[in-house]
Amino acid sequence: MNKHEFTLRYNLHRLGSSIPSAPQSYIGRQAAVLIPVIEVKQQLHLILTKRPMHLRHHPGQISFPGGKVEPEDINAIYTALREAHEEIGLSPENVDVLGVFPPHKTFTGFEITPVVAMVKHPFELVLDPGEVEDCFLVPLNFFIERSNHHKLSYYRYGAHYQVHFMPFEDKFIWGVTAAIIDLLCRHVDVNE
Repeated sequence: MNKHEFTLRYNLHRLGSSIPSAPQSYIGRQAAVLIPVIEVKQQLHLILTKRPMHLRHHPGQISFPGGKVEPEDINAIYTALREAHEEIGLSPENVDVLGVFPPHKTFTGFEITPVVAMVKHPFELVLDPGEVEDCFLVPLNFFIERSNHHKLSYYRYGAHYQVHFMPFEDKFIWGVTAAIIDLLCRHVDVNE
Protein backbone atom coordinates (compact mmCIF):
# COMPACT_ATOMS: atom_id res chain seq x y z
CA MET A 1 0.00 0.00 0.00
CA ASN A 2 1.41 3.41 -0.92
CA LYS A 3 0.58 6.76 0.67
CA HIS A 4 -2.14 7.57 -1.89
CA GLU A 5 -3.93 4.25 -1.32
CA PHE A 6 -3.56 4.63 2.45
CA THR A 7 -5.05 8.14 2.31
CA LEU A 8 -7.92 6.94 0.13
CA ARG A 9 -8.69 3.98 2.42
CA TYR A 10 -8.48 6.19 5.50
CA ASN A 11 -10.87 8.75 4.02
CA LEU A 12 -13.39 6.24 2.64
CA HIS A 13 -14.01 4.27 5.82
CA ARG A 14 -16.23 5.42 8.63
CA LEU A 15 -14.23 6.11 11.81
CA GLY A 16 -14.45 3.48 14.53
CA SER A 17 -16.13 4.65 17.71
CA SER A 18 -13.66 3.46 20.34
CA ILE A 19 -11.16 0.88 21.42
CA PRO A 20 -13.33 -1.84 23.02
CA SER A 21 -10.64 -2.79 25.55
CA ALA A 22 -10.46 0.71 27.05
CA PRO A 23 -12.30 1.66 30.23
CA GLN A 24 -15.33 3.86 29.58
CA SER A 25 -16.42 5.14 32.97
CA TYR A 26 -14.28 8.17 33.77
CA ILE A 27 -12.92 11.36 32.27
CA GLY A 28 -9.12 11.29 32.16
CA ARG A 29 -6.52 14.00 31.67
CA GLN A 30 -6.71 15.15 28.07
CA ALA A 31 -3.83 14.13 25.79
CA ALA A 32 -3.21 13.70 22.06
CA VAL A 33 -0.79 11.62 20.02
CA LEU A 34 0.31 11.89 16.42
CA ILE A 35 0.22 8.73 14.32
CA PRO A 36 2.86 9.75 11.77
CA VAL A 37 2.85 7.63 8.61
CA ILE A 38 5.89 8.05 6.36
CA GLU A 39 6.75 6.50 3.01
CA VAL A 40 10.31 5.15 2.79
CA LYS A 41 11.46 3.34 -0.37
CA GLN A 42 7.84 3.02 -1.53
CA GLN A 43 6.77 1.36 1.72
CA LEU A 44 4.68 2.95 4.45
CA HIS A 45 6.00 3.00 8.03
CA LEU A 46 4.74 4.23 11.39
CA ILE A 47 7.05 6.45 13.42
CA LEU A 48 7.19 5.33 17.05
CA THR A 49 9.14 6.50 20.07
CA LYS A 50 10.47 4.90 23.23
CA ARG A 51 9.98 6.86 26.42
CA PRO A 52 12.95 7.28 28.79
CA MET A 53 12.99 5.43 32.09
CA HIS A 54 13.05 8.62 34.20
CA LEU A 55 9.54 9.70 33.16
CA ARG A 56 6.75 9.51 35.72
CA HIS A 57 4.11 8.20 33.30
CA HIS A 58 4.76 5.11 31.14
CA PRO A 59 8.58 4.94 31.51
CA GLY A 60 10.30 2.81 28.89
CA GLN A 61 7.13 2.21 26.89
CA ILE A 62 6.76 2.43 23.14
CA SER A 63 4.44 5.26 22.16
CA PHE A 64 3.51 7.74 19.50
CA PRO A 65 4.81 11.30 19.75
CA GLY A 66 2.35 13.17 21.94
CA GLY A 67 1.42 14.41 25.35
CA LYS A 68 -1.05 16.23 27.49
CA VAL A 69 -3.20 19.06 26.19
CA GLU A 70 -1.91 22.40 27.44
CA PRO A 71 -4.30 25.29 28.22
CA GLU A 72 -3.03 27.27 25.22
CA ASP A 73 -3.60 24.39 22.75
CA ILE A 74 -6.55 25.14 20.48
CA ASN A 75 -7.43 21.46 19.87
CA ALA A 76 -6.09 17.90 19.89
CA ILE A 77 -4.54 18.28 16.44
CA TYR A 78 -2.54 21.28 17.65
CA THR A 79 -1.40 19.31 20.71
CA ALA A 80 -0.29 16.30 18.66
CA LEU A 81 1.60 18.45 16.14
CA ARG A 82 3.23 20.56 18.87
CA GLU A 83 4.34 17.49 20.81
CA ALA A 84 5.72 15.74 17.69
CA HIS A 85 7.75 18.84 16.88
CA GLU A 86 9.07 19.11 20.44
CA GLU A 87 9.80 15.38 20.85
CA ILE A 88 11.23 14.29 17.49
CA GLY A 89 11.68 17.46 15.41
CA LEU A 90 8.79 16.76 13.01
CA SER A 91 7.65 20.16 11.77
CA PRO A 92 3.86 20.73 11.57
CA GLU A 93 4.37 22.06 8.03
CA ASN A 94 5.79 18.67 7.02
CA VAL A 95 2.58 16.72 7.67
CA ASP A 96 -0.85 16.41 6.12
CA VAL A 97 -3.38 15.65 8.86
CA LEU A 98 -5.80 13.02 7.56
CA GLY A 99 -8.13 12.90 10.54
CA VAL A 100 -8.75 12.21 14.17
CA PHE A 101 -9.96 9.04 15.86
CA PRO A 102 -12.30 9.40 18.84
CA PRO A 103 -10.57 9.86 22.24
CA HIS A 104 -9.61 6.68 24.07
CA LYS A 105 -9.41 6.29 27.83
CA THR A 106 -6.54 4.54 29.58
CA PHE A 107 -6.29 2.83 32.95
CA THR A 108 -3.62 5.33 33.93
CA GLY A 109 -6.03 8.27 33.85
CA PHE A 110 -5.61 9.73 30.37
CA GLU A 111 -8.06 10.33 27.55
CA ILE A 112 -5.94 10.20 24.40
CA THR A 113 -7.01 11.55 21.01
CA PRO A 114 -5.10 9.88 18.12
CA VAL A 115 -4.37 12.18 15.16
CA VAL A 116 -3.48 10.44 11.88
CA ALA A 117 -1.05 12.27 9.60
CA MET A 118 1.02 11.58 6.51
CA VAL A 119 4.59 12.89 6.66
CA LYS A 120 5.30 14.75 3.39
CA HIS A 121 9.11 14.54 3.27
CA PRO A 122 11.95 12.78 5.09
CA PHE A 123 13.23 14.85 8.00
CA GLU A 124 16.11 14.90 10.43
CA LEU A 125 15.20 13.43 13.79
CA VAL A 126 15.90 15.78 16.68
CA LEU A 127 15.06 13.91 19.87
CA ASP A 128 14.23 15.66 23.13
CA PRO A 129 16.12 13.47 25.63
CA GLY A 130 13.75 14.56 28.39
CA GLU A 131 10.84 12.97 26.50
CA VAL A 132 12.25 10.44 24.03
CA GLU A 133 14.96 7.81 24.43
CA ASP A 134 14.66 6.41 20.90
CA CYS A 135 12.67 6.87 17.70
CA PHE A 136 12.24 4.18 15.05
CA LEU A 137 10.16 3.08 12.08
CA VAL A 138 8.01 -0.04 11.78
CA PRO A 139 6.64 -1.07 8.37
CA LEU A 140 2.87 -0.65 8.28
CA ASN A 141 2.65 -4.06 6.57
CA PHE A 142 3.96 -5.65 9.78
CA PHE A 143 0.98 -4.22 11.66
CA ILE A 144 -1.52 -4.96 8.88
CA GLU A 145 -0.60 -8.66 9.19
CA ARG A 146 -3.18 -9.91 11.72
CA SER A 147 -0.91 -12.69 13.00
CA ASN A 148 1.28 -9.97 14.56
CA HIS A 149 -1.63 -8.81 16.78
CA HIS A 150 -1.98 -10.42 20.19
CA LYS A 151 -4.33 -9.94 23.14
CA LEU A 152 -4.35 -10.96 26.78
CA SER A 153 -7.26 -10.76 29.16
CA TYR A 154 -6.66 -8.37 32.05
CA TYR A 155 -8.83 -8.03 35.15
CA ARG A 156 -9.13 -4.56 36.67
CA TYR A 157 -11.79 -2.66 38.59
CA GLY A 158 -14.12 -5.66 38.56
CA ALA A 159 -14.09 -6.17 34.80
CA HIS A 160 -12.11 -8.09 32.18
CA TYR A 161 -10.35 -6.10 29.44
CA GLN A 162 -8.33 -7.15 26.43
CA VAL A 163 -4.78 -5.75 26.37
CA HIS A 164 -3.21 -5.53 22.92
CA PHE A 165 0.46 -6.25 22.27
CA MET A 166 2.59 -6.47 19.12
CA PRO A 167 6.23 -7.49 19.58
CA PHE A 168 8.47 -6.15 16.80
CA GLU A 169 12.13 -7.18 16.73
CA ASP A 170 13.45 -6.17 20.17
CA LYS A 171 10.54 -3.76 20.83
CA PHE A 172 7.46 -4.64 22.89
CA ILE A 173 4.55 -2.51 21.70
CA TRP A 174 1.54 -2.88 23.99
CA GLY A 175 -1.34 -1.14 25.74
CA VAL A 176 -3.04 1.86 24.23
CA THR A 177 -0.31 2.28 21.58
CA ALA A 178 -0.94 -1.25 20.28
CA ALA A 179 -4.71 -0.76 20.56
CA ILE A 180 -4.51 2.45 18.48
CA ILE A 181 -2.37 0.67 15.88
CA ASP A 182 -4.94 -2.15 15.78
CA LEU A 183 -7.71 0.41 15.27
CA LEU A 184 -5.77 2.13 12.47
CA CYS A 185 -5.07 -1.18 10.73
CA ARG A 186 -8.69 -2.27 10.92
CA HIS A 187 -9.70 1.14 9.58
CA VAL A 188 -7.52 0.97 6.44
CA ASP A 189 -7.75 -2.80 5.83
CA VAL A 190 -10.03 -3.57 2.89
CA ASN A 191 -10.87 -6.98 4.40
CA GLU A 192 -12.36 -5.55 7.61
